[in-house]
Amino acid sequence: MDRSGIFEGDDPFAIARAWLTEAEAQEPNDPNAIALATVDPQGMPNVRMVLLKEIEDDAFVFYTNYGSAKGQEIAASGKAAFVLHWKSLRRQIRVRGSVTREDGPKADAYFASRSLKSRLGAWASRQSEPLSSREALLAEAARVAVTKGPNPPRPPFWGGFRITPVEIEFWADGAFRLHDRFRWRRIDQGSAWDITRLNP
Repeated sequence: MDRSGIFEGDDPFAIARAWLTEAEAQEPNDPNAIALATVDPQGMPNVRMVLLKEIEDDAFVFYTNYGSAKGQEIAASGKAAFVLHWKSLRRQIRVRGSVTREDGPKADAYFASRSLKSRLGAWASRQSEPLSSREALLAEAARVAVTKGPNPPRPPFWGGFRITPVEIEFWADGAFRLHDRFRWRRIDQGSAWDITRLNP
């Protein structure tokens, strides 16, 4: 297959990490921002921006409030999809797969690495639930600051999600809209990847 340059290699996670590293040097804001898609119990899709925090050897990890709309939808379906798009590089990566929680020491360590205000905010916000006013949210954050102190632990309702893909697609801009697209697809985790060039 005629793959070379930015698509070289058979490990899609290595390619994704290389592309993200390039983007970190060029994107002005949040090169790790992903548009995360889930579906509600009626099958209606939802999409929102979150920050991808790690590309592991076989999965992609982000963190959020488990009680949020996305958290509940992921818990119900066990599946999600996302796209990473870098305008500066004219590239994107699409991912679809199954989702499991990252709810152990790694989640604790990431939470502890966040700023104190972000940690207090995680405790104060009942994400996706109705809010009477901004003042009410600030008051809750102030209350949490007093009750949780300067080193708040990770809330039990907050942690990570690990997306293990069955499909990863890499897209790169081409002249005259003749783009390059390659899809890595497998039946399940552990099976071999089938790599296919797609029409743009």
